[in-house]
Amino acid sequence: MVQNYSEDTIRTLDWKEHIRRRPGMYIGKLGDGSFADDGIYVLIKEVMDNSIDEYMMGFGKKIKIDLDEKRLSVRDYGRGIPLGKVIDVASKMNTGAKYDSKVFKKSVGLNGVGIKAVNALSSQFVIQAFRDGETKRVIFSKGELVEESPVEPSKEANGTYVEFLPDESIFDEYTFKDEYISSLLRNYTYLNAGLAIHFNGEVYRSENGLLDLLDEQMTETGLYPIISLKDDDLEIAVTHCNQYGEEYYTFVNGQHTTQGGTHLQAFREAYVKTIREFYNKNFDVADIRSGIVAAVSIKIEEPVFESQTKTKLGSKDMSPGGASVRNYVHDFIKGKLDNFLHKNQEAAEILHKKILESEKERKAISGIQKLARERAKKVSLHNKKLRDCRVHFNSNHERKMETSIFLTEGDSASGSITKARDVATQAVFSLKGKPLNTYGLTRKVVYENEEFNLLQAALNIEDGLETLRYNHVIIATDADVDGMHIRLLLLTFFLQFFPELVKNGHLYILQTPLFRVRNKKESFYCYNDQERYEAIKKLGKNAEITRFKGLGEISPDEFTHFINKDIRLEPVKMKKEDAFKDVLEFYMGKNSPDRQNFIIDNLVVDEEML
Repeated sequence: MVQNYSEDTIRTLDWKEHIRRRPGMYIGKLGDGSFADDGIYVLIKEVMDNSIDEYMMGFGKKIKIDLDEKRLSVRDYGRGIPLGKVIDVASKMNTGAKYDSKVFKKSVGLNGVGIKAVNALSSQFVIQAFRDGETKRVIFSKGELVEESPVEPSKEANGTYVEFLPDESIFDEYTFKDEYISSLLRNYTYLNAGLAIHFNGEVYRSENGLLDLLDEQMTETGLYPIISLKDDDLEIAVTHCNQYGEEYYTFVNGQHTTQGGTHLQAFREAYVKTIREFYNKNFDVADIRSGIVAAVSIKIEEPVFESQTKTKLGSKDMSPGGASVRNYVHDFIKGKLDNFLHKNQEAAEILHKKILESEKERKAISGIQKLARERAKKVSLHNKKLRDCRVHFNSNHERKMETSIFLTEGDSASGSITKARDVATQAVFSLKGKPLNTYGLTRKVVYENEEFNLLQAALNIEDGLETLRYNHVIIATDADVDGMHIRLLLLTFFLQFFPELVKNGHLYILQTPLFRVRNKKESFYCYNDQERYEAIKKLGKNAEITRFKGLGEISPDEFTHFINKDIRLEPVKMKKEDAFKDVLEFYMGKNSPDRQNFIIDNLVVDEEML
């Protein structure tokens, strides 16, 4: 039936209804708190950004954050919102002080949209301002004003208090994870040396800025001491490690730009140009930046981001009508990095040696690399090898944060996932047998081995993460010995040659159920013995119990329960204390007797099997 298209079909939504109907435009993907980029953490950011802006303007050296299950509060000690505008800043679009660059010269939040989004997406939202001995408190629910208190005397210090409870009708069964909040808060302290952030009794503070950030993030010792360079509007920390790829942490006005942008592009160009001029040799770009680990923080007036979530900088100028970001960064790097290298000859010699080693390895594989690229182009990835999705992470699509690729082994498993997936955001890459153990090998194997060459091409990560096509790279293998072995081989491959993929939180393990417990009315899918016992209790002794031996045994209809809304993913994380190279050497190296003794010493016998 053809619908009547008339004036009556045209609607204008008010601000809160638009946010609630299209939350992705304001906070990216929703999620349930399982991932660091889920919407509930963006809500925290939007509130925190306002407090950070106060600190950046020189007001308030402390921010207090409390989390009580699902309710979070932020109290800063800045100037406090002018009391007559407390309601407006929380509920009227295009309202805020950040249109006045004299008041907030280099702030994160520009349009005052973020705090309105938090308001509209919370079942309860409280905002209270303390200013010059007076206070005003206002309560909202889903963007609707519920309670407004009059201006009253107060003995509390100036500042703003915001409390919010994310709406469970929007964020279904969400849970805040302390580790993601802690990471977010640490980044704020690295970018604002001297700021103290109190979170549930723990204090976060940094005295050395980005140098502390790199020291925390690096999983191995740098080849030379971290170079720290800074002025009023730009701070850079950089070193090299014995690893492949390029690893960057970039920020604009305190905002973590996880997808980089014009400032990162300018840094990468300026770094190469300065190094070439310092050594007076036209080194290849890849050789100069191989193994680089760097953090870049820039302050810009009225920055332009590619979306409301502010993960990629689009600004070309430092300020309206001012110097370009590119020229500013180039001049900064040229002056300060060149000066550092002249004064620190030992570091300059170590860096020179690293570049020459990278050059030697690159030239050794250049011929193979060219043939491998041609081979990847000739082999149509869009067949049984890769069943692609429509939306990609390196696009500007609203759903790009949801994009995933499942790495599976075997036609039956990849077939089931392919039939059950969301074709818009989920892709499937089918592996053929067990991958090669790459431990101790050079990057030459990535091009010599057809499986790895095609996988690299499918992910589009040969030249770094800026072109990565999927936000989540998910290893999906059987929960048996062979499946675990394949998982370990893939982990070794990524840790060896693309550690930045892991460090930036893109690699995951798919958790699939071990058992199905059902009767004629209900079915429960259980991921461990405890869940199986609970399911049997609910359904009784006559319940039918199925033990899944592999992904291929799970039908496409059943797979829809495991890879869509209720997907369980275990993130693969790398921390400094993990010493992942030592772990890889033990488990994937040539020390078979040591591993055999480890297995014998740690063997656990299941009494039910005796």
